[in-house]
Amino acid sequence: MLAKWMMKLSGPFRRSIRNKLILTMIGLAVLPIVAITALAAENSRRSMEAEVISTNLSNMKWTGVYLGDQFAQLNNLIYTVLISPHLSDYLANAGEASLSSQFTAQRNITDTLTNLFYSAGNHVVGVELYLKEYNKLFTVNASQSDIESPAGIPAPYKLLFDQNKDFMITTDSADGAKFQLIRSINRFENQEKLGGISLQIRWGVLDQTLDLLGRGNEHTVLIAGADGKVLYQPWGSAPTAGILHRIAGTSETQGYFRSDHEYVFYNTIEPVGLRLVTVIPNSFINKSALATMNFGLIIGAVSVVVAILLAAVLAWRLATPIVSLARSIQGFGMMKEREVRLSTRVDEIGLLETKLDQMSHRIREHIRTEYMISLEKKSAELKALQAQINPHFLQNTLQMIGSMLFKNSPAESYEVIRSLSDMFRYIIREPEDLAPLRAELNHLNNYMQIQQQRFAARLNYSLEVDEAALGSFIPKLSLQPIVENAFFHGLEPQEGPWELEVKVARAGEDTVIIIRDNGVGIEPDRLAELQGRLTRRSGKLWTHGERIGLSNVASRIQLHFGDSYGIQVESREGQGTTVTVTIPL
Repeated sequence: MLAKWMMKLSGPFRRSIRNKLILTMIGLAVLPIVAITALAAENSRRSMEAEVISTNLSNMKWTGVYLGDQFAQLNNLIYTVLISPHLSDYLANAGEASLSSQFTAQRNITDTLTNLFYSAGNHVVGVELYLKEYNKLFTVNASQSDIESPAGIPAPYKLLFDQNKDFMITTDSADGAKFQLIRSINRFENQEKLGGISLQIRWGVLDQTLDLLGRGNEHTVLIAGADGKVLYQPWGSAPTAGILHRIAGTSETQGYFRSDHEYVFYNTIEPVGLRLVTVIPNSFINKSALATMNFGLIIGAVSVVVAILLAAVLAWRLATPIVSLARSIQGFGMMKEREVRLSTRVDEIGLLETKLDQMSHRIREHIRTEYMISLEKKSAELKALQAQINPHFLQNTLQMIGSMLFKNSPAESYEVIRSLSDMFRYIIREPEDLAPLRAELNHLNNYMQIQQQRFAARLNYSLEVDEAALGSFIPKLSLQPIVENAFFHGLEPQEGPWELEVKVARAGEDTVIIIRDNGVGIEPDRLAELQGRLTRRSGKLWTHGERIGLSNVASRIQLHFGDSYGIQVESREGQGTTVTVTIPL
C-alpha cells in the first residue's frame, strides 16, 4: 500500500523533466539555506546551553558558600553552650553536689539555653540539651522551659551516639518545615560522648539564600543529605530516585550531569556536608534558545521562499523548450496527414524538432503501408471464416427438416419451416458480420424451436438473459453453431433426458454467454487438444466434419475484439460440457 502511494506521489516527477528540474533547482536552493538555518539554530541552542551551565555552576558555588556561612552561624550558637562555664560545672559536680547545688546548676543551664533561644532569632523555634550520664533532657522553646528524665535516649541523640557522629542534621519527623541541628558534647580527655545539643530551626531561614538560584517555573531546588535523601525542597517537582542515587554516589564536591530530560547541578555545603541540588529541564534551555533563534528562523524562512520562487522561475525557463519538444513528439499523429513542420528555433532543440518531424513523416508513411496490408489480410481471413458458415448450416438444417416431414404433422412442419425462414432472413438481410446480441439470440431461439419440435419428448431447454447485456455485438452465427455442436457431439449420443441451458450475464465491462449441456462430455485428451486450439490461434479455419468448429467462432471473435476475448470449454466425461463465450459489453 505504501509503495503504491509512493508511486502515485512520484508520478508527476517521473513523467516530466520540467517537474524534475524544478524539484532539483528548489532542492539546490533550499537545502543549503535550511542547513545553515538549522546549524545556526543548533549553535544558538548550544550557546544558550553553555550560558545556562556556566551561570548555574557559578550560582551554585556562591549559594553553597552563603549556606555554609548560615550553618556556621547556627553552629556557633551551639558552641556558646558548649563553652559555657555553667555546663562545665554541671558535668563536673552534678554527681557529688547537694540537691540545692544541683538545682542551681540546672537552673543556670536552663538560663543559658533560654538566652540562646531568644538571641538566635525567629527561625530558631527550640533548643534542647541532653546529658546521657545523668539522663537529663533540657527543653526550651516558646511554650515551655522544662527539665525531664526520659525513659530512654531520645531518637535523634541515639542515632548520633550509635553512628558516633559529632554533628548531624535531620528533618523533623513531625513537621517537615523544620530541621534539627545536633552537635555532640564530648569529654575532652577521650572524646567520649556525654550528650548532645540541638537547635530546632525552620528551613525557611535558608529561602532567601536559595533565591539566588532563581525561581523558574520548571526549576527544582532541594537540599539533600549525604545519603541522597531529600531534606528540604522549597519548590519544584520531586526528582527521580535515579537522580538522587547518582548525586549520592558522586565524590565530586561540585559539578553537573545531564540525564534524558534535564540538567542536574549539585554542590556540597561546607562544613555540614549537605548537597545543594538544582534540576533544570531541557525544555527551559530549548525555550530560551528558541527565543534567540526566532529572528534567524524568520530570515531563513524568507530566504527559503525567495529561493523557491527563483528556482521555480529558472527551472521553468530552462525546461520549457524541452517540454515543447516533448509535446511536439507526443503530438505526432502517425496516421494523420500533415506537412513537415520546420522549427522556428535555431539552437539544438530546434534542429531536433525539425529532424523528428521529418522522421515521423517517414514512419507515418511506413505504418500506413503496413496497416493497409494487415487490414486487407484480416478482411480476407474474416471472409474466409464467414464463407464456411452458410453451406454447413443450410445442409444440416435441410437434412433435419427432411427427416421431420416423414414423422411430424403438417402444422408442426410449418412451424419448423417458418423458423427456418426467419433464420435465413437473418442471414441474408444482415450484410454486416457483427450483429446485436438480441438478434443473435432470436436466431438461436428459431433454431431451438426446430430442435424442440424434433426432440420434444427428450429436450429441456432454458434461456436466462440479463437485459443490460443485449446491446452487445457479436460475430453473426456464433451461438447457433455452438448449440448445434452440443446436440451433435454431446446430447445425441446421450441416453435419457437432455438438458440444455443458455445464460447471458454482464461481468464488469464484458458480456459472458454460458452454454451448458448434460451430454456425454469430452474425453480428456480431446478436451486438451480443443482447449489448445481455442487459446492458440494458428491461422487455420477450423471445421469439424460437416459442421462449423468452435475454433472458427473463437477465431472470428478474436479477430474482431482481440486475444482477451473468445471461447473457453470445460467438460467432464459422462457429465456434460460447458462453453463460455466472452465478448465486450
